Parts: sequence; structure tokens; C-alpha cells
Amino acid sequence: MVKSPIRVSGIGNNVYTLRLNNKFCSCGKWQTYTLPCSHVLAVCRENGSRTDAYVPEIYSRQTYIKTYKVNFHPVLSENFWRDVPFNLTFYPSNIEKERGRKQGKRFQGEMDYRNSDSPPRCGRCRMPGHNKKNCNNPGPSNV
Repeated sequence: MVKSPIRVSGIGNNVYTLRLNNKFCSCGKWQTYTLPCSHVLAVCRENGSRTDAYVPEIYSRQTYIKTYKVNFHPVLSENFWRDVPFNLTFYPSNIEKERGRKQGKRFQGEMDYRNSDSPPRCGRCRMPGHNKKNCNNPGPSNV
């Protein structure tokens, strides 16, 4: 069992269950990413054991070296390509570009919602009841 420390923000103090033999952590990151999560690393540091025993062989240094040991040949220009027994055709899209500005795809968060009790405020003088377009108050002086 591993207990996470309490952070300044108040988040933390959670308890996680680890089974090193089964490569299981209750946070779920170890099973999802197949790499040891921070809880496993903390237990290994505390026990003095090596973490590389829990890393899959595909991420090992030896596998990395084997991968890039083979020579890679660059792709030559089209002049050197062999002819193919079929025709390659390209169909340009018939979709016309829409007019106007694209609509944003941003997800709205809690800061996007205004408190309904407070009226809208002017962007220049910050006073309620009007907006920047029809504001009669003098703006801040540019000193």
C-alpha cells in the first residue's frame, strides 16, 4: 500500500494498492501504459530494488539498439520508382471553403459561465450596466 502526500493545493492523501508480482496498481496507470507508475517507483526506491525489472523488454536499451542497428535507406525521387500495373488518380475535393470565421471547438469550463446574479460590466471602466461600445466614462490615461 502506498499513500500519496498531501500537496499545497489540498489534493493527495490517497491510498493505492500495489501488487508487484502481478504488475498491478490501483491507480490503473501501470496496466494502461505498461510502464511502472510513480507509486511503483516510490516502492522500489524505498525497498532499494531495481525498477528495470518492471519495465517491458520492448522499452529496454538492448531493444532500442537492435531497432536502429539496421541500415535505413532513403526514399529516392519519383524518377527511380518502378512503374505500377495500375493508374494512380487523384480526385480533388469538391468541397468549397465555407465563408466566415471558423467556429471554435473549445470545451467550455467552469470559468466560462458567469454568475447570473451579477450584471455584465464594461470592458473599459468595469462599471455595470453598459458595455465598451456605449461607455461615456473616460478611459484610463496613457501615461
